[in-house]
Amino acid sequence: MDNGSFIITWDMIIKAVPLLFMVMGLLVIPILPGLVIIWIAALGYGITSGFGTLGWIMLALITVLMLGGSILDNVLMSTQAHKEGAPWWVVMIAMVSAVVGSFIIPIPILGGVLAALGVLFGIQWLRLKNVKMALASLKGMLIGWGWALVFRFIIGVVMIGLWLIWAWA
Repeated sequence: MDNGSFIITWDMIIKAVPLLFMVMGLLVIPILPGLVIIWIAALGYGITSGFGTLGWIMLALITVLMLGGSILDNVLMSTQAHKEGAPWWVVMIAMVSAVVGSFIIPIPILGGVLAALGVLFGIQWLRLKNVKMALASLKGMLIGWGWALVFRFIIGVVMIGLWLIWAWA
């Protein structure tokens, strides 16, 4: 397409579309699985433009970061809840409810996080008969979720950086 003196090439489009999705995944992380969106955009870029040696290496690194960031999310939430008094079996039930909740309400913040928080609080309240202690466990899980959000953002920035090196090398 010719837009005055600025010419848009297919190469620019092939790089702009994944970058747009990656930035969306990075900035909308609490609502959508941002690291997965970034990974899918990188994979899509590789499929459309070809991988080459650098592409395969970068996609492998991006994949490891995506998997690690996704696991870190759950570990931080679980560990903080346990530190605040929730036994591991309660934490595991809460995390399983997050997975189930994500399928029932496919918006992770609603289905996943709220299900985990609700189940954790409910079991702790029934088990301890103490709202204050149940709220402490809930607070721990929320703190873990907050830290996970920070780390997922940093990991997302690194993933996009690796893709930028790949796309513009």
